[in-house]
Amino acid sequence: MAKYNFLNPFKLENKGITLKNRVVIPPMTERMAMEDGTVSKDELDYYQQRAGQAGMFISAVANVNPLGKGFEGELSIADDKFVPRLSELAAAMKTGGSKAIIQIFSAGRMSSSAILRGEQPISASAIAAPRPGHETPRALEEVEVLQTIKDFGEATRRAIEAGFDGVEIHGANTYLIQQFFSPHSNRRDDSWGGSVEKRMKFPLAVIDAVQDAIDKYSTAPFILGYRLSPEELEEPGITLADTMKLIDALKQKPLDYLHVSQNDVWRTSIRNHEDKRIINSLIKKQVAGAFPIIVVGSLATPKQVEKAAEDYDLLAIGHEMIWEPKWVSKVANGDEDSIRYSINKSELADLNIQPSFLGMIEMVSGGPQGVPLTGNQKE
Repeated sequence: MAKYNFLNPFKLENKGITLKNRVVIPPMTERMAMEDGTVSKDELDYYQQRAGQAGMFISAVANVNPLGKGFEGELSIADDKFVPRLSELAAAMKTGGSKAIIQIFSAGRMSSSAILRGEQPISASAIAAPRPGHETPRALEEVEVLQTIKDFGEATRRAIEAGFDGVEIHGANTYLIQQFFSPHSNRRDDSWGGSVEKRMKFPLAVIDAVQDAIDKYSTAPFILGYRLSPEELEEPGITLADTMKLIDALKQKPLDYLHVSQNDVWRTSIRNHEDKRIINSLIKKQVAGAFPIIVVGSLATPKQVEKAAEDYDLLAIGHEMIWEPKWVSKVANGDEDSIRYSINKSELADLNIQPSFLGMIEMVSGGPQGVPLTGNQKE
C-alpha cells in the first residue's frame, strides 16, 4: 500500500484496463502544434518530459475537421496525413506506462473567421457567444451535422491507428458539443434542438459514432471518456438539472470515465450561489458507480490530491504538472520538499514551455500576475 491512496493502481472496470495510479494529467491547451495542426517537436519534447508520471495522460485537444479549429497552434486529427506524427505523440505519452488519451473536439462558435482563414464559424444555431469580439456563427445544416458526427468517428479511427490508448470526447468548455446541449447556443426547431432530450441528441450520437469506430478498428481494449461542464452562466444556459438528465443518458453508453471540467474540485453552483452543495458530489451520486469520474481544479499539493482521493476516483493535476514534470515521482520517492510550485522564467526552456504556451497559461490564469513565477506553496 502506497503512502498516498492516489498512488495506488486503479482499474477501469468497463474495459478491464488498470492504470498505474489514480493521477491524471488533464488536457491543457499548449498552442505548440504546427500551423496546419501537425504535431511539432516542441510538443513531443513537452509530453515526453511528463510521461510515465500519471496513470492517464490526456493530450491537448485535436480538431476533427477544418471548421472545428478554435485557435492557432492547435492539434488536428482531421486527416490521415496527421497520423504519422500523432503516432510519435502517442509513443511519447505512453513512455513509462501512462495510458495515452487524445482529446477530440470541434470548437464551433468559439473560433473566428481569421482562425478559419475566411470561413464563418459554425454552431448549432446562429447565436454569437456572449463574449466581447465573438462573431455570429452560421447554423450547421442537417447534412453537416451528420458529417460532423462521422468526423468524430473517423478521428477515433486515426487515434487507434496512431497507437493511442483511448479518446476523450470534449463535450465541455463551451465548444460545439456543449453548444448543441446548451439552450443558449442551440435554438434549433428540428430534431437536434428544443427539449433537453433533443439537445442531447448530438452528443449521444457522437458517442455512438466513436464507439462504432472502436468496435470496428480496435483490436485491444480502447478507452472512451467524455468531458462535460456541469453549468453555464448564460441565460438561458445549462443547469444542473439538465446535466443530471445528460448523465442518466451517458450511463446507458459504454463510457469508461466521465471528466468533470471545473476550476475547483470543491466548487458549488455558479448559477445559484445559495446552493452550497459540492457539484462533484452531486454528479458522483447521479453516476452511481456506472463509470469512474475524473475531478480537476485547485489540486497542486499531495495533501490536496489525497483529500480529493477520499471522495473521487481519478484526480487530475493540471498547471502543477506544467512547472513540476516529476510531481508523481517526487511524491512516490518521499521527495516532496523538492516539488516546484512556481516557475522561474529562466527555467521555461528546461520545462519545454514555449512562449505560445506561457501566453495561454497567463490568459487562463488572469494575466501574468496569475502565473506563479515566484513564491512557493507547500500547504
